[in-house]
This record gives sequence, C-alpha cells and structure tokens, in this order.
Amino acid sequence: MEKRVVLFLILSVAIIIGYDYLLKEFGLAPQPVQPERPNQTVAPSAPAPSSEPAQGSGPIAPDLGAPDARRPPADSRIQGEAQRRPASEEKTEEVVTELFRAVFTNRGAEIRSWALRRYTAATPTGPQPIQLMHTEGKFRGPLSVQTADPAINKQLAEGLYHAERDFSTLDAAHPTGHLTFTYEIPQTGVRVIKQLTFHYRSYLVDVAVRTEGVTSALDVGLGTNFGIVEWGEGFIGLIGPASMVDDKIEKDTPETELERKGSVRWVAMQDKYFLSVLLPANATAALVKKEGDKLVSAGLRFAPPAPTAEVSMRLYAGPKEFDTLKALNVGLEDTIDFGWFIYGSWDIVKAVAKPLFYVLRFLYDFTHNYGVAIVLLTVGIKLLFVPLQYKSYKSMKDMQVIQPKVAALQAKYKDDRERLNRELIKLYRDHKVNPVGGCLPMLLQMPVFVALFNILYMTIDLRQAPFVLWITDLSVQDPYYVLPVIMGVSMVVQQKIMPTTMDPTQAKIMLMLPAFMTLLFLTFPAGLVLYWLTNNVLTIAQQFITDRYIFKKPTFSSSSEPSPDAVTPDGEKPTGKRKKEKAVEKAEADSQVET
Repeated sequence: MEKRVVLFLILSVAIIIGYDYLLKEFGLAPQPVQPERPNQTVAPSAPAPSSEPAQGSGPIAPDLGAPDARRPPADSRIQGEAQRRPASEEKTEEVVTELFRAVFTNRGAEIRSWALRRYTAATPTGPQPIQLMHTEGKFRGPLSVQTADPAINKQLAEGLYHAERDFSTLDAAHPTGHLTFTYEIPQTGVRVIKQLTFHYRSYLVDVAVRTEGVTSALDVGLGTNFGIVEWGEGFIGLIGPASMVDDKIEKDTPETELERKGSVRWVAMQDKYFLSVLLPANATAALVKKEGDKLVSAGLRFAPPAPTAEVSMRLYAGPKEFDTLKALNVGLEDTIDFGWFIYGSWDIVKAVAKPLFYVLRFLYDFTHNYGVAIVLLTVGIKLLFVPLQYKSYKSMKDMQVIQPKVAALQAKYKDDRERLNRELIKLYRDHKVNPVGGCLPMLLQMPVFVALFNILYMTIDLRQAPFVLWITDLSVQDPYYVLPVIMGVSMVVQQKIMPTTMDPTQAKIMLMLPAFMTLLFLTFPAGLVLYWLTNNVLTIAQQFITDRYIFKKPTFSSSSEPSPDAVTPDGEKPTGKRKKEKAVEKAEADSQVET
C-alpha cells in the first residue's frame, strides 16, 4: 500500500512538471508578463491634452523640422548597443502621443497594444479607446522579423531584446522620440536592431531594421488582424488585406497564402473605419496569409541583405481619415471605397462621390454639425435635379391621362400582341407621351444617390458625430427607431400623392414597399436614414407645389375628349366612371373607322 502511495506521488509530480514543459515546447503556454519593476524603462502616461483637435480638421503631419540633437549618429549608436548585455526579463515600453497609446514588449520587440485616443468603442464598463490589436490567439505581433532559418526565427521571436529610449513623453516641446530594440545571437553572429521614431501629432512611425549576419530574405510582419476592429456583416465595404504593387491595388483575401512580387508601395489590413499599413522604401514583395476564419496576416519581404544592411519603412495605424491618407501621396485614400455598391466598384460612382464628399465637409465647416450638413446637401441635390424630376412627373401625369385609352386598347387586342404594340405606339406618338419618360430621369440620378449612400455609410467623418437630441452618433442606428419610422410614414404619403397608372391591386401591393424599407433601415446608420427621410420630405413638398401651382389643368387637350370641367348634355358634370366609359367608346369607334 505504501509503495502505491509513493508511486502515485511520483507520477503526480511528473505529470504536473511534464505538462507545463510540453505546453512551453509546443508554444501553447501564454507568455508571462512580469510586473513593472523600479529599473524598468516605461514612459509615464501622458496627460490627456486640454484641447484635442476637432475631428476632421485635416491631416495631422509630423513635425519634421530640425534634426533631433538627442539622437546619436547611427554608427556610434550601434557600437554602444553592441556592448550592452541582453535583457534578463520581459519588460514593456509605453509610448503616448496626442493621437495614440502604444505598448511594446521586449520579447521579440513587437507591438502588444495600440489604442486610438480620439476614437472610442462602447463596452460594458463605458466608452474605451479603440484597440487595433487582435488579442485572441497566439500570433506573431506587428513588427516581428523572420528569416529563412526556423531556428533563428524562434530566437528572434522569443528572445528578450535590450530596449533603450531617448524620451519619456512627446509634446510640443519634444515632438520626436526614438525607441531602439537590440538583440544578438552570439552562437551565429546574428544581430537585429529595430529603431522606431515617433512624432507627437502624427499616426506615422518611422521604422528601421538593421541586421548583421543574416544572408536570407528578411520578412517584417504587420501582425494578424492588426488594424481590423470588426469584420462587420451586410452592407459594408471590403475588409481584410490590401496591397499596392506596381501601382495596382489588390484587396482580395487569399485561400491560403499569397506573395505579390514587384515594386511594393504598401501593404495594409483594413476594416470599415480603420487600418494598419506598412509603407516600405525597398521591399520586393507583399505577403498575405489566411490564418483562419476572419483571421489574416500581412507583411513585407526584403531581398537578402548584405552582411550588414538596413531596411526602412513607415507604419501607419489609425483611422481612415481621407485627408490624412491622401497627404501620404501613395494612394491609401482609395482604401475608402467610395465606389462600392453591392456588386462591386463603379468608377462613375467614385467620380461623383468624391466631389459630394468635399461639399459635405465644406458644409460641415460652416454648420459644425454633420446632421445639418446632410440636410443641406440633400436640399442642394434636390434643387439640382428639379428639371429632371419635373420632366419625370410630367411624363407620369401624361401617362395617367391616357391610361383609359391604353386600357381600352389592351382589352380590345388582348389576343393580338403585335397589333396591340402598334396601336400603343401610335397612341403615344399622337399624344406626344414617352412611356419611359418617368423612369429615365430617375436612372440618371442613381449614381448620385449611390455615391451619397457610400459617403454616409463608409466614411469615418460621421463616426461619433452627433446631430440633435437622442442622435449622438450618425454612424450607428437610431437607438429609438424614430427616424426609420418617420421615413416609412413619409414613403406612404409619397406613394399616395404620386401619379400612377397602376390598378388598385398593384397599388395595394406597392404599399408593402414602405414597410419593407422601414424594416431595412432600422439597422442602417442614422446619417443615411436622415438623408433618405429628408429626400422624401422634399419630394412630397415638390409634389404638392407641382400639383397646386403647375398642373392645375390637363397636360394636353383634345377636341374629341371632354375636359374634367365640361358638362354633359343633361347639364351634369361627368363622373370619373363616365369619363372612362366615354374614352373606351371613343377608342372603339376610332378603331372601327380605321378598319
């Protein structure tokens, strides 16, 4: 019995120790994060600025004035770092700028956290800064370095780098700072030095990677899902990887792994409002790999370096602000997909969307309220299309007047389709009516409507932008569904007053459209619903004015057809039913004469 107890204790200890050992060997054990110690070099959190710049105030560029006197020359810096001993414990370095708060670990010299200070997300504990890092799963972090040698890669990923910085905080007095990580493998003579240069009022970070003893191609990773806050479902633009190689943008997610060789301008990962991107100076390929469902990684490949070489790039991790991306002058503004609409990108929609976007922001500069700017822009577009809409309305009224004759012909020639078409064409020609005149102006307006749809749905300018009262964010749905319900009511009113040639059964079926549109718009951004509601109200007002002051009389007169105000021989005004009967009798008489 005592032998069994002893054997049980030995096996228990072996399992406890062996289990932990196996987890570490297979890379499944989480890396412990040591608490901060007195000798740890961590920048204190910078106080929030007293007056942060207003959202959409233009691109925020780094202050690249005089060279930083605190930065030593490259050669002396490298010599000094080579004499330092490797770090003995994992430590973190926090960098705080006016725009973001980033946390780096000296294990692999990778990014652990990247929070945007000007953008928040709702959480159970209240609004929190947007986090661009994907924290679930075991993936290599952004700025990881790999070679063709797996043994070297393992040491570069798990090794503890020596960290050194020349700043504590970044502010207007000290707008630039440098953070340098150094790691050396004495057995192989491999040395890697990563230097990051931060700028006070910019999302850009300059990255330089210097290697010694590396003879194979060098890969610098952008991480997994770094920059993708949410994938989203339904009506939304492209999400995932994107790259520009040889001046051609590709946004497709590969089935496994993709290497795009050529002149690489940038490689990025994006969602609807945010992205991370590496902009290299001399990369030879862009790398994209599917890691799993809604998980993708990206990176850059550089040619095999000389015994001592340096590669440089810039890192941008932040919002899709149009001016900020356009100021980089590398085509990153095209990641804001103004041309997207259900079946792909339309160049004509892009050509219309960008001017409308500039007008919307111009109106915002005066009103300081994107809701008011949307209303004013909708009014402007409505006025611009008044001639087309008048033409459409006139055509629909003319069709409504001759509808009794159309019905008579359809009843008479219901068994002779060819004769019916000839008679209808003759009828339209005699009365100078275009049967598609009501639809053509609407088709010409479609690119504008689609472009405005994309602007209000895709641009980050409306994110966190309030309107009035309960509408505190135009980029999310109305929390009380007030705007969608009012929009549905306006569609019912619009249908009731619009001239139509439909029979009562078709008209009742069409009343289902407002109900369907209301259900669809319940989850749409409030800014988009506000545009649609404003457009409906303006259409109703236009309809009222047109009926009251323009089309008071029939659009054409015919000597063979009595006017609505004419009286019958017995002294009574004809009713609607009697007018229809007379029109049918007249059409039949005309056809008999022709025969």
